[in-house]
Amino acid sequence: MNIGGGDIHIRIQQRNGRKTLTTVQGIGEEFDKKKLVRAFKKEFACNGTVVEHPEYGEVIQLQGDQRNNVCQFLTKIGIVKEDQLKIHGF
Repeated sequence: MNIGGGDIHIRIQQRNGRKTLTTVQGIGEEFDKKKLVRAFKKEFACNGTVVEHPEYGEVIQLQGDQRNNVCQFLTKIGIVKEDQLKIHGF
């Protein structure tokens, strides 16, 4: 489980036109974010990357609106409990 005990924040950002970005922040250091991104990309058929944010540390970025997918996926594989997920946007 998310040992840091902190919440995981899932946000959506508008890009240009209809394009959006989903960012996932707050995943504990003990998880390999690169592997998670690989799993997300495969599962949701979207592109994604891990970016280094000066304030929030490592943040996962995914193309499109993947908020619900990410929530279901993280709870399904047991990284977090439902109540640790915070969804922002729209």
